Amino acid sequence: MSTTQTPPVLAAELAQAWADIQRYHPELPDLAAPESLIGESSSACGHELSFERLLHEAVHGIAAARGVRDTSRAGRYHNRRFLAIAEELGLDHPEEPHPSSGFSLVTLSPEAKRRYRPTIERLQRALKAHTAATSADTSRTFRGPAARHGSSGGGVRVKAVCDCGRNVRVVPSVLAQAPIMCGGCGKPFRIPEIVGAAAS
Repeated sequence: MSTTQTPPVLAAELAQAWADIQRYHPELPDLAAPESLIGESSSACGHELSFERLLHEAVHGIAAARGVRDTSRAGRYHNRRFLAIAEELGLDHPEEPHPSSGFSLVTLSPEAKRRYRPTIERLQRALKAHTAATSADTSRTFRGPAARHGSSGGGVRVKAVCDCGRNVRVVPSVLAQAPIMCGGCGKPFRIPEIVGAAAS
């Protein structure tokens, strides 16, 4: 299987897992671009891509839908409002907040593990296949300082826009793997600097 086919497959599994969460939490908005999660870890969230991480992101989605400010310090510190929604979604948390990230280090509760077991297993299979397909020959690939420090190498997210004006924050290397399509207009998201350079 080629690596160019893997992101859409993983993206489809992420979208399905998100839909599974929406069945229990209908107020959760749709996931506009599941591809934006591929290849990215979040230091604020403290998780590699997994169902637990997806549920963490769902907490942010519900907070946004409710108009709740669930983080501060540029999104790094997860406050008690985040914690309250996390508990609703089946995430457990440490007793005390972390000094710099607050309550971001949430984990799946036993109940959530039972509820989402088929989803978790399906997503783990897709993640395993994605990892196998994309790390076939890493001995000849330089990933820079991120690899030396244990990061996924996801990098900094930048704004990507589509033809209808919607935007997502995405790691450029993720966007380079496969197009991220807008659910509104059906056109691909592009990084504005690239769009401007291509026009000149």
